[in-house]
Amino acid sequence: MWTREIPYLDAMAAAERLARLPGLAFLDSAMHHDTLGRSSTVAADPFGRFRYRAGQASLDGRPLPGGPIEALRACLAPYRLAPEAEHAFPGGAIGYFAYDLGQSLERVAVPARRAGLTDDIAFNLYDTVLTLDHEAGTCRLVATGFPETEPDARRARAEARLDAFARLLAAPTEPNPAQPNPAPVPRPLAWRSNFDRAAYEAAVQRVRDYIRAGDIYQANIAQRFVADLPPGFDPFALYHRLRETNPATFGAYLAFEGLTVASSSPERFLKLDGRSVETRPIKGTVRRVGDPEADRALGAALQANPKERAENIMIVDLLRNDLSRICEPHSVAVPVLCGLESYASVHHLVSVVVGTLRAGMDALDLIAATFPGGSITGAPKLRAMDIITEIEGDARELYCGAIGRIGFDGALDTSIAIRTVFMNATTAVLQAGGGVTLLSEPGPEYEETLTKAARVFEAFGEAPCGSAPCGGAPAGGAPDATDPSGAAR
Repeated sequence: MWTREIPYLDAMAAAERLARLPGLAFLDSAMHHDTLGRSSTVAADPFGRFRYRAGQASLDGRPLPGGPIEALRACLAPYRLAPEAEHAFPGGAIGYFAYDLGQSLERVAVPARRAGLTDDIAFNLYDTVLTLDHEAGTCRLVATGFPETEPDARRARAEARLDAFARLLAAPTEPNPAQPNPAPVPRPLAWRSNFDRAAYEAAVQRVRDYIRAGDIYQANIAQRFVADLPPGFDPFALYHRLRETNPATFGAYLAFEGLTVASSSPERFLKLDGRSVETRPIKGTVRRVGDPEADRALGAALQANPKERAENIMIVDLLRNDLSRICEPHSVAVPVLCGLESYASVHHLVSVVVGTLRAGMDALDLIAATFPGGSITGAPKLRAMDIITEIEGDARELYCGAIGRIGFDGALDTSIAIRTVFMNATTAVLQAGGGVTLLSEPGPEYEETLTKAARVFEAFGEAPCGSAPCGGAPAGGAPDATDPSGAAR
């Protein structure tokens, strides 16, 4: 592969400049963190487009044989590179696995309704990427020269791509007189939910009934908010506001044909580096408040809350079992249990589960053995997924799937698709949910979904949400303007 150092750029400025090319992919550590949020990746102009929908895989629109995992592996196989320690990401596939891919991997119920906005898998293949190291203050372009495989042709393509990307990144951003910078906050949208307050609280009670009957220990139940977008809506400007209102370690902006994804996820699903596996389940959430002392007290109370700890520990056990299916015997461990992590609008309880991938297995075997993530399904996983489908009614599509990258070197890093909006030209979809256990109270569980959605609604021009929904979602009243939910301000 070929590399070039360029002057350090703000990540958003780099993404804006490369957005002039098709297929922008921006994996954005808007919330900087020594390990989780140290670097961001920007890529554009992919050389291949893999999709899986309705049981059929395709590459650039051409049908491919085999199931979803096998077909994606075959697409990546011609471009395999040996790992090189100095390159965080040498190019590869960037995109998503939708939650509904689980129906192709396991025998689970199929939802009654599916809007059809997303594929089950959508990954673009990128030969040229920009990595920004926020701590070191460096920007590095990497070009592989793919899809060329003959050495001289690869070199020629790689050098030409480095030149072209460097020129784009060095060019000043041209102001658009029709679109002031920063873009104005749009008028609020009329969000509609598939649950009102009473229906969501009844859903929580149904899950508790299943727990009492011995079917499950917990399940994650979500609201699905939908809004009509006005003509000319700018998804990239929306993402710019989202990363300001809700900066996250696993932010993402993905531009596909007919679909845009904007995510501010705080949760890593799976990372594979060599044979080292890590997952970081989040279970347990409380909103932040403006007073620092009260905010610290809320975080401490969350860590001590027996219901939230029990929920987190149950998911840790589920993930230990999932990883044990694919990792070396006795290698799965839990170095962090119920640690506290703080984000713009919420505190979370986060655990860390690690393991060593078995010899002969790869990143896609790891996905197949563990998808979807246990933190957003429940335990036992398959029965919880059936109950989620029964209660929610609508397919989740991208929500609670995974967003991220698969390197040509075999490495993997993905987030759970929460705090995530997906949009076509006319419609935006946002979902928010929470884990329900026997100790759950319906009212607070409903409030938790609104707390999680609040900052995403705000990026769409809504008032900050407190104990009520934003933007006209028919779920129980107007926002309380005195409620200091969200980040300290």
